[in-house]
Amino acid sequence: MVRRKGKSVSFDAMVKFFMQAYQIPTKRDVEKILGRLDRLEALLAQAASGTEIRRRAAARRAAGSATDQVFEAIRRSRNGMSFADIQAKTGFVDKKIRNIIFRLHKLGKIKRQGRGLYVAA
Repeated sequence: MVRRKGKSVSFDAMVKFFMQAYQIPTKRDVEKILGRLDRLEALLAQAASGTEIRRRAAARRAAGSATDQVFEAIRRSRNGMSFADIQAKTGFVDKKIRNIIFRLHKLGKIKRQGRGLYVAA
């Protein structure tokens, strides 16, 4: 009786099998790790200098609280300010601005002139 040969295994498939079995990193894995290392080194260099962090903290202290920043932006505008204008001026996220506007309206510091338009009281 003649034995039939099974399907032959390609060399590439065999190499791939051994790389997976012995957890040998591929070129893509190495490049991915090198990219992460580059980002970490950049973050460490930035943190070591600390100038950016100190500059942002000083800007926040000089500007006052978030409520003060929003109120000043509204107060300085002649015809009132829209929600989008406030967001562009302060750089705060939607939820934060909505809460500040609610608080300022409740305190009577601003009035709602129309939908999305706010004027200092």
